[in-house]
Amino acid sequence: MADANEYIEDGRRVEGESGVSATRDTIAHEPPLNSTFTRLREKNNSNEEPTGDIQPDNNESDPKSQRGIRFWCIILALCVSGILSALEGTVVSTALPTIVHELGGSGLYIWTVNGYFLTSMVFQPLYGQTANIFGRRWLMILAITLFIVGSAIGGASQSISMLIAGRVVQGTGGGGITVISNLIISDIVPLRERGAFMAIIFGTIIVGTGIGPFVGGIIVQNISWRWVFLINLPIGGLALLIVVAFLQVTYRKEATAMARIKRIDFLGNTIFIASLVAILLALTWAGSTYPWSSWRILVPLLLGFAGIGIFSIYESSRFCVEPTMPPHLFMNRTSVAAFILTFIQTAILYWVMYYMPVYFQGVRGSSPSRSGIQLFPTVLVMIPFAAIGGKLLAIFGKYRPFHFVGFSLIVTGLGCLTLLRSDSSTASWVCFQAIIAAGLGFVSSSTLPAVLAPLEERDVATATGTWGFLRGFAVIWGVTIPGAIFNNQFDHLSYRVSDPATRNLLTSGHAYEHATSTFVNSLPDTIKGEIISVYSDTLKLVWQVAIGVAGVGVLLVFMEKEIKLRTGLNTEFGMKREVKPRSSPDV
Repeated sequence: MADANEYIEDGRRVEGESGVSATRDTIAHEPPLNSTFTRLREKNNSNEEPTGDIQPDNNESDPKSQRGIRFWCIILALCVSGILSALEGTVVSTALPTIVHELGGSGLYIWTVNGYFLTSMVFQPLYGQTANIFGRRWLMILAITLFIVGSAIGGASQSISMLIAGRVVQGTGGGGITVISNLIISDIVPLRERGAFMAIIFGTIIVGTGIGPFVGGIIVQNISWRWVFLINLPIGGLALLIVVAFLQVTYRKEATAMARIKRIDFLGNTIFIASLVAILLALTWAGSTYPWSSWRILVPLLLGFAGIGIFSIYESSRFCVEPTMPPHLFMNRTSVAAFILTFIQTAILYWVMYYMPVYFQGVRGSSPSRSGIQLFPTVLVMIPFAAIGGKLLAIFGKYRPFHFVGFSLIVTGLGCLTLLRSDSSTASWVCFQAIIAAGLGFVSSSTLPAVLAPLEERDVATATGTWGFLRGFAVIWGVTIPGAIFNNQFDHLSYRVSDPATRNLLTSGHAYEHATSTFVNSLPDTIKGEIISVYSDTLKLVWQVAIGVAGVGVLLVFMEKEIKLRTGLNTEFGMKREVKPRSSPDV
């Protein structure tokens, strides 16, 4: 009789963390549901959230006993992949002037940034669904390969259009890397310990995001802007080799390739992606290319949100056999609250990352490179607090305290930012950033475990894809909303600028783009003082609105239930281990 830890794949019997033993036909046509899943479903059908009293079955594997060299090599590959995808999100910023000067296309340059972020976000739910169909291994290989190919196109670009195409391919791969990395962590680490390992991955992403502009500047100054992209080829190739060599995982196979393809929610994904593109186009153009009241903004924005509504109806209908975002993910208050907390936490992170430089450059007169260094307190404090939060989550198994403390710290820190003036001490802006970063770190490693706590293991992929999408979607809003507030408030206070020419230059949506030390220092002393004063008071409203958004996060914590986190693995996607050959009995 097969061991309880054996799982059949490709006609062979292998041993893995799935805790499932089945024939190939069973794998192809019936999900492995044990008594744990059965009890979870009974609770879900009774419209109750799991209480956390459910204990793992005895046939669940002990994950700690299987953390050998292959486990840590997988973690290394995820870290390398994560830092690459995060780095590419910001590394282009300092290289853009040089790129535009050489390739031209100044009217399209913004899409070298937006094209990456847009594609990295919109495809994440699709990655989540197809990872259940084709397995994590092949999707991760595909994502890294797309990222490398996009990097090669970018590095070899002869026109701005070719560069944008490369960035789109890069973003498609980068979004997959983000989602599949979190899925793999979910497959090989129990829910209760997941926060600690997610903190490792998240730390590499923060490092990549933070050092991106600095690395881009160094490469452009000393080598060539093309190496901003080409550097990904050897490093991405290393990550790909590690994944191919060590990421051997089990998954449920369909009888035929066509059976797998039929499971993909093509119509749902088409509606979803088209709707998001419309929304993101509107948000990208709003306030800079066209005013918010323009039909060119309102029409795609309204059509996009209408499309999201149609998508939701379709996903709930009987015509959608296997939804990209199953409606039951949003049927319990804990997962819904955690999804919203994820959105708010990510939006606040980018709110700070994009508008603290306005304070440093526009108010304090720092250079762009110096303002990047002045942001280091956010990066350097957030990483250890994410790790501490993840470790404490593994020890105590409770996520609500971290959410409450985290968002309370965020609200406190944002309140402190409203006190900043042009003559504020270095200690003040360092400490204020540190308070916010500590809160962001605590929350960052505990939202996904909270999302997954009430759900079954079979929902991990779609829930993680949805979680990743919300993080990407929050980035857009975390930059766009404070931008609209900043420009509108500046217009409201512009009467304090005595020079009409300078006032006209900065109003009507142009205040943010001129919030640089180069521009401010070029003004006469009297006008310079007026501009700094208006910038300072404008930022005050930006932080006040952020306080309100973060305050919603504090209130949402009370909507969550504290559900006991699972300490064992019971998944059909665990790491694969070959069973040692058994000697034949003597005859």
